[in-house]
Amino acid sequence: MLLTMPRCSVRADTRAMTTTPQSMKQRMVELMLRLAPEEGYTASQLDGVTFMRSNRPLPVTPALYEPSIVIVIQGRKRGLHDGNLYVYDAQHYLVLALPLPFSIETEASAEEPMLGVALRVDPLLVAELVMDLDEPQAAEPATLYSSPMDARLSDATLRLLEALADPDEVRLLGPSILREIVFRVLQGEQGCGLRATLAQNSHFGRIARVLQRIHRDYQESLDVPSLAEIASMSVPAFHVHFKSMTGRSPLQYLKAIRLHQARLLMIRNDLSALSAAQRVGYESPSQFSREFKRLFGRTPGDETRHFKQLLALAPAVDGREMMAS
Repeated sequence: MLLTMPRCSVRADTRAMTTTPQSMKQRMVELMLRLAPEEGYTASQLDGVTFMRSNRPLPVTPALYEPSIVIVIQGRKRGLHDGNLYVYDAQHYLVLALPLPFSIETEASAEEPMLGVALRVDPLLVAELVMDLDEPQAAEPATLYSSPMDARLSDATLRLLEALADPDEVRLLGPSILREIVFRVLQGEQGCGLRATLAQNSHFGRIARVLQRIHRDYQESLDVPSLAEIASMSVPAFHVHFKSMTGRSPLQYLKAIRLHQARLLMIRNDLSALSAAQRVGYESPSQFSREFKRLFGRTPGDETRHFKQLLALAPAVDGREMMAS
């Protein structure tokens, strides 16, 4: 008697084999159009991964990103920080080793929308990979940089998007593919920036600790001497190293963070300018309005109305800041 094993249900994989750069890009665009059907930010099924889409060009806009790897599938973005220009598009990805306020311009159209994916940098994952790599840091670290996409990073990005389009795959394969992408970035020509944030005794690592404190407690009364103490530096040395990394003095940076957070509260939570100012630590409404207009070029009310018209904003992702990309 011939025994036959019961057959498992098999789901056919109808995805086309992508063997050329052009076919890979076409497939990634197809996936992104499905995963991000609306303009703005769309949360994915994988923690720390957010889709971005714009169907129109966006003018230079002040923005604040958390530490992230930003991969643009279609369209182009230009970041402006401290007099430097950073282009990220289908050929270049952007890495922010530290949270930085900077300005962004977006190239997009209804026919070819800007499509991208932002991967939040998990310090624990970076630390684990750095320990496994056990390689010395050879270059001066940068807080913000764009680097060329290579074939292996493009392949990993495609596989991540494929997984994100499938509930089973994203659960089983998503974390490992995300880990691979972070590994590829660490191995890249500018990966030393991410590594340096973990070097607690370096100037880079010490300033990173201060930035973490500012982002956690920006609404509190923070002064330069107390921040310098966190960095275990004298006040003059702290000023020098802080500005070299962020392009701003400590108080300018704190002010920018407060103003960005206030804008976020007004746009997402419909807070008034007065309520937002108080929430982020301002005592003088007139000072808040004056400094807000200096940074964003509009009054708080005008900026809120403009921004709501400019972008279709998705709900906040994990309560984290991912503004105006």
